[in-house]
Amino acid sequence: MATTISSSSPFTDSTTNTRLLTSSQPQSLISSSIDSIESQFSNISFSSAPSSMQEQEQQSNPNDEEQQLKLDLPSPLLQTLNPNPNLSDSPCSSPSLLHLSFNQDHGCFAAGTDNGFRIYNCDPFREIFRRDFDHGRGVGVVEMLFRCNILALVGGGPEPQYPINKVMIWDDHQSRCIGELSFRSEVRTVRLRRDRIIVVLEQKIFVYNFADLKLLHQIETIANPKGLCVVSQVSGSLVLVCPGLQKGQVRVEHYGSKRTKFIMAHDSRIACFALTQDGRTLATASSKGTLVRIFNTFDGTLLQEVRRGTDRAEIYSLAFSNTTQWLAVSSDKGTVHVFSLKINAGSSTVDKAHNSPDNDVTGSSASSSLSLLKGVLPKYFHSEWSVAQFRLSESSQYIVAFGHQKNTVVILGMDGSFYRCQFDPVTGGEMTQLEFSNFLKLEGPF
Repeated sequence: MATTISSSSPFTDSTTNTRLLTSSQPQSLISSSIDSIESQFSNISFSSAPSSMQEQEQQSNPNDEEQQLKLDLPSPLLQTLNPNPNLSDSPCSSPSLLHLSFNQDHGCFAAGTDNGFRIYNCDPFREIFRRDFDHGRGVGVVEMLFRCNILALVGGGPEPQYPINKVMIWDDHQSRCIGELSFRSEVRTVRLRRDRIIVVLEQKIFVYNFADLKLLHQIETIANPKGLCVVSQVSGSLVLVCPGLQKGQVRVEHYGSKRTKFIMAHDSRIACFALTQDGRTLATASSKGTLVRIFNTFDGTLLQEVRRGTDRAEIYSLAFSNTTQWLAVSSDKGTVHVFSLKINAGSSTVDKAHNSPDNDVTGSSASSSLSLLKGVLPKYFHSEWSVAQFRLSESSQYIVAFGHQKNTVVILGMDGSFYRCQFDPVTGGEMTQLEFSNFLKLEGPF
Protein backbone atom coordinates (compact mmCIF):
# COMPACT_ATOMS: atom_id res chain seq x y z
CA MET A 1 0.00 0.00 0.00
CA ALA A 2 1.21 3.51 -0.78
CA THR A 3 0.85 6.37 1.68
CA THR A 4 0.15 9.48 -0.36
CA ILE A 5 -0.37 13.14 0.40
CA SER A 6 -1.53 15.20 -2.54
CA SER A 7 -3.11 18.54 -3.26
CA SER A 8 -6.83 18.79 -3.84
CA SER A 9 -8.04 18.34 -7.39
CA PRO A 10 -9.63 21.06 -9.49
CA PHE A 11 -11.16 18.37 -11.70
CA THR A 12 -14.65 17.11 -11.10
CA ASP A 13 -15.46 14.34 -13.57
CA SER A 14 -13.65 11.24 -14.79
CA THR A 15 -14.33 11.27 -18.52
CA THR A 16 -11.45 11.89 -20.86
CA ASN A 17 -10.52 12.39 -24.50
CA THR A 18 -8.54 9.88 -26.51
CA ARG A 19 -5.64 10.49 -28.83
CA LEU A 20 -2.86 8.06 -29.82
CA LEU A 21 0.49 9.55 -30.75
CA THR A 22 3.33 7.17 -31.55
CA SER A 23 6.97 7.98 -32.03
CA SER A 24 8.88 7.49 -35.25
CA GLN A 25 9.22 3.86 -34.23
CA PRO A 26 6.26 1.92 -35.73
CA GLN A 27 3.92 0.17 -33.30
CA SER A 28 4.89 -3.26 -34.68
CA LEU A 29 8.52 -2.53 -33.82
CA ILE A 30 7.50 -1.42 -30.33
CA SER A 31 5.77 -4.75 -29.72
CA SER A 32 8.64 -6.78 -31.15
CA SER A 33 11.20 -4.92 -29.03
CA ILE A 34 9.21 -5.91 -25.94
CA ASP A 35 8.99 -9.55 -26.98
CA SER A 36 12.68 -9.76 -27.89
CA ILE A 37 13.80 -9.12 -24.32
CA GLU A 38 10.91 -10.86 -22.59
CA SER A 39 12.81 -13.94 -21.40
CA GLN A 40 15.36 -11.91 -19.42
CA PHE A 41 12.92 -10.09 -17.14
CA SER A 42 13.12 -12.61 -14.30
CA ASN A 43 16.84 -11.94 -13.93
CA ILE A 44 16.51 -8.24 -13.13
CA SER A 45 19.08 -6.90 -10.67
CA PHE A 46 20.95 -3.66 -10.05
CA SER A 47 23.46 -4.16 -12.82
CA SER A 48 23.93 -3.26 -16.46
CA ALA A 49 22.29 -6.45 -17.73
CA PRO A 50 19.12 -5.90 -19.80
CA SER A 51 15.65 -7.03 -18.72
CA SER A 52 12.11 -6.92 -20.06
CA MET A 53 8.37 -7.30 -19.81
CA GLN A 54 6.32 -10.43 -20.21
CA GLU A 55 4.02 -11.11 -23.14
CA GLN A 56 1.02 -8.88 -23.64
CA GLU A 57 -2.63 -9.61 -24.34
CA GLN A 58 -4.82 -7.19 -26.25
CA GLN A 59 -8.54 -6.70 -25.95
CA SER A 60 -11.19 -4.30 -27.22
CA ASN A 61 -11.68 -0.92 -25.58
CA PRO A 62 -14.97 -0.25 -23.69
CA ASN A 63 -16.70 2.57 -25.52
CA ASP A 64 -18.12 4.69 -22.70
CA GLU A 65 -14.81 6.14 -21.46
CA GLU A 66 -11.82 7.62 -23.20
CA GLN A 67 -8.29 8.52 -22.19
CA GLN A 68 -5.75 10.79 -23.79
CA LEU A 69 -2.79 8.62 -24.58
CA LYS A 70 0.72 9.20 -25.88
CA LEU A 71 3.43 6.69 -26.64
CA ASP A 72 7.11 7.16 -27.33
CA LEU A 73 8.51 3.78 -26.36
CA PRO A 74 12.23 2.95 -26.58
CA SER A 75 13.81 -0.27 -27.77
CA PRO A 76 14.50 -2.25 -25.69
CA LEU A 77 11.77 -0.99 -23.36
CA LEU A 78 12.98 -2.28 -20.01
CA GLN A 79 16.44 -2.40 -18.48
CA THR A 80 17.73 -2.54 -14.94
CA LEU A 81 17.83 0.55 -12.80
CA ASN A 82 21.10 2.44 -12.77
CA PRO A 83 21.86 5.99 -11.68
CA ASN A 84 22.09 8.34 -14.64
CA PRO A 85 25.17 10.59 -14.38
CA ASN A 86 23.56 13.15 -16.67
CA LEU A 87 20.99 14.07 -14.02
CA SER A 88 22.36 15.88 -11.00
CA ASP A 89 21.94 14.46 -7.51
CA SER A 90 21.17 17.50 -5.43
CA PRO A 91 22.39 17.21 -1.82
CA CYS A 92 20.07 20.03 -0.75
CA SER A 93 18.15 20.30 2.51
CA SER A 94 15.71 17.48 3.27
CA PRO A 95 12.63 17.68 1.03
CA SER A 96 9.05 17.09 2.11
CA LEU A 97 7.68 13.61 1.55
CA LEU A 98 4.52 13.26 -0.52
CA HIS A 99 4.50 9.50 -1.13
CA LEU A 100 6.03 6.22 0.06
CA SER A 101 5.56 2.78 -1.44
CA PHE A 102 7.37 -0.55 -1.67
CA ASN A 103 7.98 -2.23 -5.00
CA GLN A 104 6.26 -5.51 -5.82
CA ASP A 105 8.71 -7.81 -3.99
CA HIS A 106 9.35 -5.37 -1.10
CA GLY A 107 13.06 -5.32 -1.92
CA CYS A 108 13.01 -1.60 -2.76
CA PHE A 109 10.92 1.44 -1.97
CA ALA A 110 10.17 4.72 -3.70
CA ALA A 111 9.74 8.15 -2.17
CA GLY A 112 7.96 11.00 -3.92
CA THR A 113 9.04 14.43 -2.68
CA ASP A 114 8.20 18.06 -3.30
CA ASN A 115 11.12 18.29 -5.74
CA GLY A 116 11.33 14.85 -7.41
CA PHE A 117 11.63 11.21 -6.39
CA ARG A 118 14.14 8.78 -4.90
CA ILE A 119 14.62 5.01 -5.05
CA TYR A 120 16.10 2.97 -2.19
CA ASN A 121 17.22 -0.61 -1.68
CA CYS A 122 15.96 -2.25 1.52
CA ASP A 123 18.63 -4.88 2.20
CA PRO A 124 21.28 -3.65 2.41
CA PHE A 125 19.69 -0.27 2.99
CA ARG A 126 21.02 2.37 0.60
CA GLU A 127 19.83 5.03 -1.78
CA ILE A 128 20.00 3.84 -5.38
CA PHE A 129 19.32 7.14 -7.12
CA ARG A 130 17.38 10.36 -6.90
CA ARG A 131 15.86 12.62 -9.52
CA ASP A 132 15.47 16.23 -8.45
CA PHE A 133 13.58 18.22 -11.06
CA ASP A 134 14.25 21.80 -12.02
CA HIS A 135 12.32 24.42 -10.06
CA GLY A 136 11.61 21.90 -7.27
CA ARG A 137 8.45 20.32 -8.67
CA GLY A 138 6.66 17.63 -6.66
CA VAL A 139 5.81 13.97 -7.39
CA GLY A 140 2.80 12.59 -5.53
CA VAL A 141 2.86 8.98 -6.81
CA VAL A 142 5.88 6.85 -7.70
CA GLU A 143 5.12 3.26 -8.68
CA MET A 144 8.06 0.97 -9.39
CA LEU A 145 7.98 -2.09 -11.65
CA PHE A 146 10.10 -4.51 -9.62
CA ARG A 147 13.69 -3.26 -10.20
CA CYS A 148 13.55 -2.08 -13.78
CA ASN A 149 14.01 1.40 -15.20
CA ILE A 150 10.31 1.96 -15.93
CA LEU A 151 8.27 3.85 -13.32
CA ALA A 152 4.83 5.45 -13.21
CA LEU A 153 4.77 9.03 -11.93
CA VAL A 154 1.96 11.41 -10.99
CA GLY A 155 2.52 14.99 -9.96
CA GLY A 156 1.77 16.10 -6.41
CA GLY A 157 2.32 18.71 -3.74
CA PRO A 158 1.71 22.46 -3.98
CA GLU A 159 3.73 22.68 -7.23
CA PRO A 160 3.33 19.39 -9.14
CA GLN A 161 5.95 18.35 -11.67
CA TYR A 162 3.15 16.85 -13.79
CA PRO A 163 -0.61 17.47 -13.80
CA ILE A 164 -2.30 15.46 -11.07
CA ASN A 165 -4.71 14.04 -13.63
CA LYS A 166 -1.94 12.41 -15.69
CA VAL A 167 0.08 9.21 -15.35
CA MET A 168 3.55 9.62 -16.81
CA ILE A 169 5.53 6.50 -17.79
CA TRP A 170 9.13 7.38 -16.96
CA ASP A 171 12.14 5.61 -18.48
CA ASP A 172 15.06 6.38 -16.19
CA HIS A 173 17.70 5.31 -18.71
CA GLN A 174 16.43 7.98 -21.07
CA SER A 175 15.65 10.36 -18.20
CA ARG A 176 12.33 11.25 -19.76
CA CYS A 177 8.69 10.21 -20.04
CA ILE A 178 7.91 7.73 -22.81
CA GLY A 179 4.16 7.41 -22.32
CA GLU A 180 1.26 9.36 -20.90
CA LEU A 181 -2.30 8.65 -19.75
CA SER A 182 -4.51 11.67 -19.20
CA PHE A 183 -7.83 11.86 -17.33
CA ARG A 184 -10.34 14.50 -16.30
CA SER A 185 -10.07 13.81 -12.60
CA GLU A 186 -7.22 13.34 -10.16
CA VAL A 187 -5.25 10.10 -10.29
CA ARG A 188 -5.29 8.58 -6.81
CA THR A 189 -2.76 5.82 -7.38
CA VAL A 190 -1.19 3.54 -9.98
CA ARG A 191 -0.41 -0.19 -9.85
CA LEU A 192 2.02 -1.90 -12.22
CA ARG A 193 2.51 -5.47 -13.37
CA ARG A 194 4.82 -6.71 -16.08
CA ASP A 195 1.83 -6.85 -18.42
CA ARG A 196 -0.63 -4.29 -17.06
CA ILE A 197 -0.99 -0.71 -15.85
CA ILE A 198 -3.85 -0.03 -13.43
CA VAL A 199 -4.92 3.57 -12.84
CA VAL A 200 -7.17 4.39 -9.89
CA LEU A 201 -9.39 7.48 -9.84
CA GLU A 202 -11.85 8.55 -7.13
CA GLN A 203 -14.66 6.29 -8.37
CA LYS A 204 -13.22 4.42 -11.33
CA ILE A 205 -10.36 2.07 -12.14
CA PHE A 206 -8.82 1.57 -15.59
CA VAL A 207 -6.82 -1.49 -16.63
CA TYR A 208 -4.39 -1.05 -19.55
CA ASN A 209 -2.19 -3.32 -21.58
CA PHE A 210 1.43 -2.36 -20.91
CA ALA A 211 2.68 -2.96 -24.47
CA ASP A 212 0.54 -0.32 -26.16
CA LEU A 213 -1.41 1.34 -23.30
CA LYS A 214 -4.66 -0.01 -24.74
CA LEU A 215 -7.64 0.15 -22.38
CA LEU A 216 -8.83 -3.36 -21.50
CA HIS A 217 -11.28 -2.90 -18.64
CA GLN A 218 -12.84 -0.27 -16.43
CA ILE A 219 -14.45 -0.69 -13.03
CA GLU A 220 -16.74 1.60 -11.08
CA THR A 221 -16.23 1.78 -7.31
CA ILE A 222 -17.63 3.52 -4.28
CA ALA A 223 -15.84 6.78 -3.41
CA ASN A 224 -12.20 5.76 -3.06
CA PRO A 225 -10.14 8.81 -2.04
CA LYS A 226 -7.22 6.67 -0.84
CA GLY A 227 -6.97 4.95 -4.23
CA LEU A 228 -7.28 1.49 -2.67
CA CYS A 229 -6.37 -1.19 -5.21
CA VAL A 230 -4.06 -4.22 -5.14
CA VAL A 231 -3.08 -6.69 -7.85
CA SER A 232 -1.42 -10.10 -7.89
CA GLN A 233 2.10 -10.36 -9.28
CA VAL A 234 2.41 -14.02 -10.26
CA SER A 235 2.71 -14.27 -14.03
CA GLY A 236 -0.13 -15.62 -16.09
CA SER A 237 -3.27 -14.76 -14.17
CA LEU A 238 -4.22 -11.29 -12.93
CA VAL A 239 -6.25 -10.88 -9.75
CA LEU A 240 -7.34 -7.34 -8.93
CA VAL A 241 -8.99 -6.22 -5.68
CA CYS A 242 -10.72 -2.87 -5.19
CA PRO A 243 -13.64 -1.43 -3.23
CA GLY A 244 -17.08 -2.47 -4.45
CA LEU A 245 -20.11 -0.23 -4.83
CA GLN A 246 -21.27 -0.68 -1.24
CA LYS A 247 -19.77 0.34 2.09
CA GLY A 248 -17.59 -2.46 3.47
CA GLN A 249 -17.62 -4.41 0.20
CA VAL A 250 -14.57 -5.50 -1.80
CA ARG A 251 -14.59 -6.56 -5.41
CA VAL A 252 -12.27 -9.29 -6.66
CA GLU A 253 -11.64 -9.59 -10.40
CA HIS A 254 -10.20 -12.92 -11.56
CA TYR A 255 -9.14 -12.12 -15.11
CA GLY A 256 -7.86 -15.62 -15.85
CA SER A 257 -11.21 -17.29 -15.18
CA LYS A 258 -13.22 -14.15 -16.08
CA ARG A 259 -14.97 -14.20 -12.72
CA THR A 260 -15.99 -11.37 -10.42
CA LYS A 261 -16.41 -12.01 -6.69
CA PHE A 262 -17.97 -9.56 -4.23
CA ILE A 263 -17.12 -9.96 -0.54
CA MET A 264 -18.93 -8.12 2.26
CA ALA A 265 -15.83 -7.82 4.41
CA HIS A 266 -16.95 -5.26 7.00
CA ASP A 267 -19.91 -3.19 8.15
CA SER A 268 -17.83 -0.02 8.02
CA ARG A 269 -16.05 1.36 4.97
CA ILE A 270 -12.89 -0.37 3.78
CA ALA A 271 -9.76 1.41 5.01
CA CYS A 272 -6.97 -0.88 3.80
CA PHE A 273 -6.30 -4.26 2.23
CA ALA A 274 -3.43 -6.45 1.06
CA LEU A 275 -3.17 -9.35 -1.38
CA THR A 276 -0.73 -12.23 -1.56
CA GLN A 277 1.53 -12.40 -4.61
CA ASP A 278 -0.51 -15.26 -6.09
CA GLY A 279 -3.80 -13.44 -5.52
CA ARG A 280 -5.32 -16.26 -3.47
CA THR A 281 -5.51 -14.59 -0.06
CA LEU A 282 -6.81 -11.15 0.92
CA ALA A 283 -6.52 -9.23 4.19
CA THR A 284 -8.93 -6.36 4.89
CA ALA A 285 -9.41 -3.71 7.58
CA SER A 286 -12.26 -1.28 8.05
CA SER A 287 -12.36 2.33 9.20
CA LYS A 288 -12.85 1.09 12.78
CA GLY A 289 -9.39 -0.45 12.66
CA THR A 290 -9.95 -3.01 15.40
CA LEU A 291 -10.12 -6.19 13.33
CA VAL A 292 -8.34 -7.58 10.30
CA ARG A 293 -10.03 -10.30 8.29
CA ILE A 294 -8.40 -12.77 5.93
CA PHE A 295 -10.38 -14.15 2.99
CA ASN A 296 -10.03 -16.69 0.22
CA THR A 297 -10.41 -14.59 -2.93
CA PHE A 298 -11.85 -17.41 -5.04
CA ASP A 299 -14.92 -18.23 -2.98
CA GLY A 300 -14.97 -15.37 -0.46
CA THR A 301 -14.53 -17.69 2.52
CA LEU A 302 -13.45 -15.98 5.74
CA LEU A 303 -10.29 -17.84 6.72
CA GLN A 304 -9.24 -16.03 9.87
CA GLU A 305 -9.79 -12.93 11.93
CA VAL A 306 -7.24 -11.14 14.12
CA ARG A 307 -7.58 -8.20 16.50
CA ARG A 308 -5.29 -5.18 16.44
CA GLY A 309 -6.89 -3.64 19.52
CA THR A 310 -10.14 -2.58 21.14
CA ASP A 311 -10.16 1.15 20.36
CA ARG A 312 -10.62 2.70 16.95
CA ALA A 313 -7.56 3.24 14.78
CA GLU A 314 -6.67 4.22 11.23
CA ILE A 315 -4.92 1.33 9.53
CA TYR A 316 -2.09 2.59 7.32
CA SER A 317 -0.86 -0.68 5.80
CA LEU A 318 -1.21 -4.45 5.76
CA ALA A 319 1.43 -6.87 4.46
CA PHE A 320 1.70 -10.64 4.04
CA SER A 321 4.97 -12.49 4.40
CA ASN A 322 6.11 -14.44 1.34
CA THR A 323 5.01 -17.70 2.94
CA THR A 324 1.65 -16.26 4.08
CA GLN A 325 2.61 -17.37 7.58
CA TRP A 326 2.63 -13.84 8.98
CA LEU A 327 0.65 -10.63 8.58
CA ALA A 328 2.00 -7.20 9.55
CA VAL A 329 -0.23 -4.21 10.39
CA SER A 330 0.62 -0.54 10.97
CA SER A 331 -1.78 2.10 12.29
CA ASP A 332 -2.01 5.58 13.76
CA LYS A 333 -1.57 4.09 17.24
CA GLY A 334 2.18 3.96 16.64
CA THR A 335 2.53 0.19 16.92
CA VAL A 336 3.39 -2.32 14.21
CA HIS A 337 1.81 -5.71 14.91
CA VAL A 338 2.78 -9.10 13.49
CA PHE A 339 0.09 -11.79 13.54
CA SER A 340 0.45 -15.52 13.03
CA LEU A 341 -1.78 -16.83 10.25
CA LYS A 342 -3.32 -20.28 10.31
CA ILE A 343 -4.55 -20.49 6.77
CA ASN A 344 -5.45 -23.85 5.25
CA ALA A 345 -6.05 -23.52 1.53
CA GLY A 346 -9.73 -23.74 0.75
CA SER A 347 -10.92 -24.11 4.34
CA SER A 348 -12.04 -21.64 6.96
CA THR A 349 -10.60 -21.51 10.46
CA VAL A 350 -13.43 -19.38 11.79
CA ASP A 351 -17.12 -19.97 12.35
CA LYS A 352 -20.19 -18.27 10.97
CA ALA A 353 -20.28 -15.85 13.89
CA HIS A 354 -17.76 -13.74 12.01
CA ASN A 355 -20.51 -12.26 9.91
CA SER A 356 -21.44 -10.07 12.87
CA PRO A 357 -20.40 -6.39 13.10
CA ASP A 358 -16.74 -5.45 13.30
CA ASN A 359 -16.72 -4.78 17.03
CA ASP A 360 -18.58 -7.99 17.90
CA VAL A 361 -16.70 -10.55 15.84
CA THR A 362 -14.77 -13.33 17.55
CA GLY A 363 -11.96 -15.64 16.42
CA SER A 364 -12.73 -19.34 16.85
CA SER A 365 -9.05 -20.27 17.27
CA ALA A 366 -8.73 -17.87 20.18
CA SER A 367 -5.41 -17.30 21.87
CA SER A 368 -6.95 -16.50 25.24
CA SER A 369 -7.33 -19.11 27.96
CA LEU A 370 -10.69 -17.59 28.87
CA SER A 371 -12.56 -19.43 26.13
CA LEU A 372 -14.85 -21.11 28.66
CA LEU A 373 -16.23 -17.69 29.58
CA LYS A 374 -17.15 -16.69 26.03
CA GLY A 375 -20.78 -16.14 26.95
CA VAL A 376 -19.91 -13.89 29.88
CA LEU A 377 -16.83 -11.84 29.02
CA PRO A 378 -16.58 -9.35 26.15
CA LYS A 379 -15.63 -11.07 22.94
CA TYR A 380 -12.25 -9.37 22.63
CA PHE A 381 -10.99 -11.55 25.49
CA HIS A 382 -10.96 -14.58 23.20
CA SER A 383 -9.77 -12.81 20.04
CA GLU A 384 -6.52 -13.58 18.29
CA TRP A 385 -3.94 -10.97 19.21
CA SER A 386 -0.59 -10.14 17.65
CA VAL A 387 2.47 -12.29 18.27
CA ALA A 388 5.00 -9.43 18.10
CA GLN A 389 4.94 -5.64 18.31
CA PHE A 390 7.19 -2.67 17.64
CA ARG A 391 6.46 0.74 19.16
CA LEU A 392 6.81 3.92 17.12
CA SER A 393 5.97 7.57 17.43
CA GLU A 394 2.29 8.34 16.85
CA SER A 395 3.22 11.60 15.15
CA SER A 396 3.94 10.03 11.74
CA GLN A 397 2.37 7.59 9.27
CA TYR A 398 4.13 4.27 8.69
CA ILE A 399 3.91 1.51 6.12
CA VAL A 400 5.32 -1.96 6.68
CA ALA A 401 6.54 -4.99 4.73
CA PHE A 402 8.41 -8.17 5.55
CA GLY A 403 12.14 -8.12 4.93
CA HIS A 404 14.05 -10.62 2.84
CA GLN A 405 15.85 -11.85 5.95
CA LYS A 406 13.92 -14.38 8.01
CA ASN A 407 11.51 -12.99 10.62
CA THR A 408 12.27 -9.36 9.84
CA VAL A 409 10.03 -6.42 8.99
CA VAL A 410 10.89 -3.14 7.29
CA ILE A 411 9.04 -0.02 8.46
CA LEU A 412 8.96 3.27 6.55
CA GLY A 413 7.73 6.56 8.00
CA MET A 414 6.49 9.72 6.35
CA ASP A 415 9.02 11.47 8.58
CA GLY A 416 11.82 9.77 6.62
CA SER A 417 12.46 7.00 9.12
CA PHE A 418 13.65 3.55 8.05
CA TYR A 419 13.51 0.69 10.57
CA ARG A 420 14.50 -2.94 10.20
CA CYS A 421 13.26 -5.08 13.06
CA GLN A 422 13.32 -8.77 13.93
CA PHE A 423 10.67 -10.76 15.79
CA ASP A 424 10.87 -14.07 17.60
CA PRO A 425 8.31 -16.42 16.01
CA VAL A 426 8.16 -18.59 19.15
CA THR A 427 8.22 -16.24 22.13
CA GLY A 428 6.92 -13.15 20.34
CA GLY A 429 6.76 -9.92 22.32
CA GLU A 430 8.64 -6.74 21.53
CA MET A 431 10.64 -6.81 18.30
CA THR A 432 14.36 -6.11 18.26
CA GLN A 433 15.49 -3.06 16.29
CA LEU A 434 18.29 -4.06 13.92
CA GLU A 435 18.71 -0.84 11.97
CA PHE A 436 17.51 2.74 11.84
CA SER A 437 18.18 5.58 9.43
CA ASN A 438 16.56 8.74 8.11
CA PHE A 439 16.51 8.20 4.35
CA LEU A 440 15.77 11.85 3.61
CA LYS A 441 19.05 12.90 5.18
CA LEU A 442 21.33 10.59 3.22
CA GLU A 443 23.99 12.47 1.28
CA GLY A 444 23.11 10.75 -1.97
CA PRO A 445 23.34 7.48 -3.92
CA PHE A 446 26.21 5.17 -3.05
